[in-house]
Amino acid sequence: MEFTDHITPDHAAMIARQAVFFTATAASEGRINLSPKGLADTFKVLGPNRVAYLDLGGSGNETHAHLAADGRITIMMCNFEQPALILRLYGRGKPVLPQDDDWAELAAHFTLLPGTRQIFDIAVESVQTSCGWGVPVMNLDKERETLVKYHAQSDPAKWEAKMAGRTRSIDGLPTRPTDRYIAGD
Repeated sequence: MEFTDHITPDHAAMIARQAVFFTATAASEGRINLSPKGLADTFKVLGPNRVAYLDLGGSGNETHAHLAADGRITIMMCNFEQPALILRLYGRGKPVLPQDDDWAELAAHFTLLPGTRQIFDIAVESVQTSCGWGVPVMNLDKERETLVKYHAQSDPAKWEAKMAGRTRSIDGLPTRPTDRYIAGD
């Protein structure tokens, strides 16, 4: 196990090869949220101490609620191919929505997808790697197209109304809804 205070070029290369990552957040009370994330090119290393990921509307908005309440986040990536490796990014994050002042600068790093709700901007405080020898070797068959397809087929006005109603986490913490439907680039 090794710790560093920044993302190295080797870490960035490993991150770029991953098809899935996991986010973990918590507020001072309530549930701990652990979410799998995917979709090609939705996670970016923006510098040695900064990463961001594109977030589409989904089943809830727990990460947003927890970051607004507490700010702490852990990102975990497992190299399911060779060599075995687990990488964790520990830091503090914030949700950036299309109506926020820093949206344009952050969004320029991504190809926006239908249903883009927000981008999580994360200041990385430390990086941990460990062996990953207990993680199976697996290969990516293909990405699921379901989430992007669902949002692409949405009526923008109905989508906006649905998102506007999502202002609380499952534990009742407040969230800020996006103010617009994004059809994608």
